Formats: sequence, structure tokens, C-alpha cells
Amino acid sequence: MVAPTPTPFTPNDNPDYDLLAGNIEKWMQTGLSGFVVGSYGGEEFHLSSKEKIRCVEVVSQAHEGKRFVIAGIDTPSPTAALLQAEEYASAGADMIRVRIPDIPGDKSDRGVVEYFDQVVSMSPLPVIVIHQPKEAMSVNATPDEILAVTSMDNVYAYIMSLNFRWECRIPSFIHESTQLWTCNGTLLLPGAMIGAEGACLFFANWAPDICREIISLVKEGSYSEARDIQSKVSHADFIGMDKGVAALKSGLNMLGYETTVPRAPTRPLNSDEESELREAFKTAGIL
Repeated sequence: MVAPTPTPFTPNDNPDYDLLAGNIEKWMQTGLSGFVVGSYGGEEFHLSSKEKIRCVEVVSQAHEGKRFVIAGIDTPSPTAALLQAEEYASAGADMIRVRIPDIPGDKSDRGVVEYFDQVVSMSPLPVIVIHQPKEAMSVNATPDEILAVTSMDNVYAYIMSLNFRWECRIPSFIHESTQLWTCNGTLLLPGAMIGAEGACLFFANWAPDICREIISLVKEGSYSEARDIQSKVSHADFIGMDKGVAALKSGLNMLGYETTVPRAPTRPLNSDEESELREAFKTAGIL
């Protein structure tokens, strides 16, 4: 159960590494397995390369070897991806999470497979593949490509996309050596129903133990109980998906973390939005 780790900022809009380390210590008291650094939840497109590397260093030091760090990579260039992988390995990352690139052209040209063949074979760290197209319901790989990529020796897990109708086919294609992870709070129950063994989602920042419980109940066959819990968390997750990092940080601040506000120009939640999220947290049993 892993989550994209948000980056706190100082009043001068610089990363606050002390607050980041303090938040990691607080998450260590939960069932969160690891931290995904340099991803959407950490405002990856609002951080410089130097800042992301420093975040990896801080999180790696703060968890003291008791959890693991996954560093996010999002580039269509295998050369650039490998350079980042080397930097993240030196900073203390344990794995890298690589987004399937949108490679123009005929899908039959094996562009996705060739990309990962180069990245996976030369990466100093195990690779987690994430299928996260820029448009939520589009597809950046074929099932055959998913099979080929997840069959590679250095691939640890595959994170499904929001296109659940398409992802329902993937369990029959993904290689047995690669874990299947679902991708957000609303898809915990249905993801587990098709075979997800874990999850990477920002809802796990708020309530990792609830996320873990839903998947565990499905694996045990306790579907009604899992459905009841899922129904209680769906409103909070919807707000999170709708408002993004602003909701993620607002919710964490309610829970006693110090995540400050999003980096400009992203605006924080207003008072009405915060009130709605607080009520959703109460329904979910988070507050």
C-alpha cells in the first residue's frame, strides 16, 4: 500500500524538507508500506529535478530503512529515464515508477516494449510500470505489450489506469511474476475483485489502513463487508480526484500532518470545499 508523497512548502514557496521528514515519521505509525516521491501527488511538474532528488534523499533518510521509496519518472526518452534512475538510486530510492509513454505511430512497431526493454535492462533499481495516459480513458499500450513488459526480469509491479473497462482484461495478460496494483480509492474494491494485490493511490495518504482492509477483505471473500467500507470512502475519494493536490493537502492538514498548501499557481481549497471534505472524512471514519 503506497501513496504519492506530497511536498510541503515554506512561506517563500520553497520545499520544506523538515516538515517532509516529520510527515514521514507520522506515516510510519500507519500501515503505509512506502512512499512515491516525484509523482502527481508530490506536484512533480511544479518541482525542479534538484528538488525532487532532495525529496528522495529526505524521505529515504526519514524512514530509516523501515519502509521503501519509489521515485517517479515520466519521460518518453529511455536515455533520460535511465539518467534519472541513476540519480534517484544515488539519492536512496529503492524502486522507480515509470509511466508508459505515449509513443506516436502504429502500436505494432513495439515502441513501448523497446522503451521498457532498454529502461528495465539497464536500470539500477527495480521498475514499477504505471499505465497513466494523459487522457484518463485512453490507452498507451496493447495487452500484448503489457505481457511483454511485465515479463521482464526487473519489473516488480504494474499499476492500472482509470480506464477500468480496459484494465479488466489485464489480469489475463500480466505476467505472474509481476504484482497488479489498483490506482485510486474508488477502485479499491473493483480492483481487488479482478486480482489487485496492492495499490498506489493518494487516498492511502489519508487512510492507508482502510485501503489495506478493503483489499484484504476481498481476498478473504468478505465482499459485503468490503463493499460497505468502500461505499463510505467514495465521497472523500471523489473530492480528492476532483480537487487534486489541494484536497490531498487540506485533508492531511486536518489529520495532523503538516503539508501546507499547493505550490503556486495551484490554489488551496476554500472554506466550503474544506467543510465538504471534512464531512466526507467523518462518513469514511477517517475523522
